Amino acid sequence: MFDFVRKHTRLFQFVLLILILPSFVLLGVEGYSRFLDGSNAAIATVDGAKITQAEWDAAQRQQVERMRAQMPTADPKLLDSPELRKNVLENLVRERVLAAVVRNEHRSISDKQLEDIIRTDPQLAALRGPEAKAILAAQGMTVDSFLVRLRQELEMNSVLAPVAQSSLPTQASAGLAFDALLQQRELQFQGFAAKDFAATLKPTDADLETYYKDPKVSVKFQLPESADIEYVALDQSALQAGVTVNPDDVQKFYKENSARFTLAEERRASHILVKAGADMSAADKAKAKAKAEQLLADARKNPAGFADLARKNSDDPGSAERGGDLDYFGKGAMVKPFEDAVYALKKGEISNVVQSDFGYHIIMLTDVRGGELRPFDSVKAEIEADLRKQLAQKRYTELAEDFGNTVYEQSDSLKPAADKFKLTIQKATVQRKPAPGATGPLASQKLLDAVFTGDSLNNKRNTEAIEAGGNQLVSARVVKHNAARLPALADVKAAVAAAWVGDHAAQAAVKAGQARLAELQKGGGDAKGLSEPLTVSRAKPGPLPQKALDQVMRADAGKLPAYVGVDAGEGNFLVVRIAKVLPRDPALIDATRAASQYAQAWGAAEMQSYYNVLKAEYKATIKPAALKATAASAPVN
Repeated sequence: MFDFVRKHTRLFQFVLLILILPSFVLLGVEGYSRFLDGSNAAIATVDGAKITQAEWDAAQRQQVERMRAQMPTADPKLLDSPELRKNVLENLVRERVLAAVVRNEHRSISDKQLEDIIRTDPQLAALRGPEAKAILAAQGMTVDSFLVRLRQELEMNSVLAPVAQSSLPTQASAGLAFDALLQQRELQFQGFAAKDFAATLKPTDADLETYYKDPKVSVKFQLPESADIEYVALDQSALQAGVTVNPDDVQKFYKENSARFTLAEERRASHILVKAGADMSAADKAKAKAKAEQLLADARKNPAGFADLARKNSDDPGSAERGGDLDYFGKGAMVKPFEDAVYALKKGEISNVVQSDFGYHIIMLTDVRGGELRPFDSVKAEIEADLRKQLAQKRYTELAEDFGNTVYEQSDSLKPAADKFKLTIQKATVQRKPAPGATGPLASQKLLDAVFTGDSLNNKRNTEAIEAGGNQLVSARVVKHNAARLPALADVKAAVAAAWVGDHAAQAAVKAGQARLAELQKGGGDAKGLSEPLTVSRAKPGPLPQKALDQVMRADAGKLPAYVGVDAGEGNFLVVRIAKVLPRDPALIDATRAASQYAQAWGAAEMQSYYNVLKAEYKATIKPAALKATAASAPVN
């Protein structure tokens, strides 16, 4: 276990991020919303306390920004869909409900409980190490603030977790559920594809005109609202390219920051672990310590045989097979008692018995590396880049206020700001949401919000200086506002004709398929056109698309053969003949695993049911108008 912690530092970092990121929205919402100018009207209430529109907007904005960082090319319509906004609001409500239960039932995680959790969890054991602190700092958190959030999460988890854990469905019920889920069906099918009917369809101009007037059709061709803009950006990175660094300053920085350029000392050690966990009795611990003392005596008698001694006696399986070798590591990688002992040793020395949360260790220091000052020439470029960045930051700070004043005071044009700060006026056409793959200022929702204000659209004035990203100020000016509009049929005739053909070909495919289905159901048709028999299940769909498979598996098979018509999507229709219903394949999942998975699903269902009871008890409500407004604000294709 001890070796596992050391060898999985990256996994430890990942787990910390998993803990931090999902809940960071909820932690930051209340504080962040105080800085917003949004509405303070309640859109939901829990236990008499309101959730405001501003809080919802802040949570949604942070969720979208996080998703955009993970998926830069994602369609903005997906990132700001009604479904996503609804989920964000429901998550806010869920946390408020659980927080209310914790508060009213006086649930709490004591300092000792929290310390025990951290001490016994290998992924949290090094929480106070430098790597963990760096990860937390990158998320705007300290160790202390992370522990506050961890305590809150544990307290809220204590409300629902016992319900899931108490679920005890029988293996028999699990078997019945999986029998139904993984049932197999032997079938034949015949497909009718829209593309096979398209060649015969020739729409007239009158057909297209009538088709285009249908609101369900015309909305597909509507051009969204947009604005043709000019913009200028005061960017620290651009300023940095023009900064010259004094060579004397580089030398001075090197001398004054020698610690920074000293290679971190790393130590290599081998150890023998005698396990003695917190749950071990005092008597057993005494035996473990006595064993460790004897191993220490043996090691000091024959230091050259340390590796063999570790292979035969160490309880740390990861390092025992390597003769106890832990490879090189720096400060903060090991638990403190172990680290202190290692850094007190000289090369070749063997420590006294060292006690940690894992048990008793005998440690031999086998090597030391690092600690030397890197040569000036090897760090010169790095120092120059740092100084250039510092100078650019200083210059950017000096110019930022002046830039903001200039675009505000001379708001009818960006040229004065461009001339004064030697910036290039750039042009773009933008919509209210960033385009997929947008970068730089055009990816900034704040800038787009400013562009589409009434003052910008109607008076063509410069926007205020907007912080569009890290150390970047942008001001934009609307040159032309393009309202959402439906283009003339003549301008999109080819696309409308293709859509008409696609729709009518799909209708023809369905009609032909339904005629064939009726023929088979009456017993008047033969097997001509049907595929060879095949067996499908939810686990093994074969050639059937998921949409078709779901309909086939749900079809009534009480009387066989059964015939069903299936909408397979994308203009395809299937006629399916179900010949046999077969039991599930036992090789797919064994009884023990089935019972485990069923218990998890059952526990999740019971937990959701209990949460629904709590929602009612704490009068958690979402105003219908809020969800209606969300749906209405969904972007139009």
